[in-house]
Amino acid sequence: MARVATTTDAFNAVAEPKRRQILDVLVAGERSVNDLVTLLGLAQPQVSKHLRVLREVGLVDVRDDGRQRMYRLNGHALKPIHDWLKNYEQMWNDRFEALDDVLDDLKQTEAADGGSSK
Repeated sequence: MARVATTTDAFNAVAEPKRRQILDVLVAGERSVNDLVTLLGLAQPQVSKHLRVLREVGLVDVRDDGRQRMYRLNGHALKPIHDWLKNYEQMWNDRFEALDDVLDDLKQTEAADGGSSK
């Protein structure tokens, strides 16, 4: 099966851990390439390559500020990922609530036994 290009959509772009790290930094606000290089400990060409992919799928926007290029997160482009994950979020919330119920039952049983259930 042919590999899908990372520049086809947000899902493929965020599949790469380094690109997710860049997005994590950009959540706090706009950053230059040099800031990202310093914060992530990556080589400048590597950061630029990942930013190009993120820009091509619309996850980051760029503006010129003098001699620097400033990158910022485009949260709207993350909406398809958020919408997809919402289904799983509900499933996990349901499972955690069920686990809470089990733990509450265990605590009540232990309290009723005087704490001697081993």
